Amino acid sequence: MTRNTITKNGKTTTEIRYFISSLNAKEISRAIRGHWMVESYHWHLDVTFREDENRTIEKQTAFNLNIIKKLALNVLKIFDVTKKNLSLARKRFAIGTNPEKHLNILLSL
Repeated sequence: MTRNTITKNGKTTTEIRYFISSLNAKEISRAIRGHWMVESYHWHLDVTFREDENRTIEKQTAFNLNIIKKLALNVLKIFDVTKKNLSLARKRFAIGTNPEKHLNILLSL
C-alpha cells in the first residue's frame, strides 16, 4: 500500500494505492522512486527544452540533439547563476542572454 498526500491550492487530498508483489516494501519503494526520478528527468527535458516538440526526422541527428539536451540539463542542474534559486528555464535564459559572463564558471564545472 502507498499513501500519497498532495496539497494544491490549499486543498489536501490523499490517495491510497494497493499493489500485489513478491517484493518487500524496501525493494518496492526503491523501484517507485527510481521510476519517478526518470519521469521527473523527462518532464524537465520537455519543459526546459521542449523535447516533445522535436520534429527531427534524421535518426542520428535526433540522437545527437537528445544527448546535447541531456548534457545541458545536467549542467543547468548544478550551475548556480545568481546565487538565487532559479528555475532551469530561467537559468537557461540567463546564460543564453549573456554567455560571456558565465563562460568561466561553465567551463570549470
